[in-house]
Amino acid sequence: MSAQPTRAVGPLSFTRLKWTSFAHSCVYLALLVCAFAAGKPEPLTFALGLSHGLLWIFMSLACITAARMRVVSLRLAVAVAVLGGIGPFFGSYEFVREERQRSHSAGVAGC
Repeated sequence: MSAQPTRAVGPLSFTRLKWTSFAHSCVYLALLVCAFAAGKPEPLTFALGLSHGLLWIFMSLACITAARMRVVSLRLAVAVAVLGGIGPFFGSYEFVREERQRSHSAGVAGC
């Protein structure tokens, strides 16, 4: 399977989406800690929950668009859009996996 091209289409680039996914995972981790370990302090829990929801919607739309423009793979876009609402760690993992696959494919092609 060949790697997807690493290119930017307007503001949608693989690197920007990857770092936004990592930020989304950090917000979600903070929400989990706040909700389960810190006793649900308000309004922090609400703000983190709202941030997670809005980031998930944004990341879903951005990754689906990026997949259509061949900036990211369809597998990555599905992981972000479908599993990202439950846990954005799936999307962050897929970004790391795809980046490693791309660098491996580039190294093999350069031999």
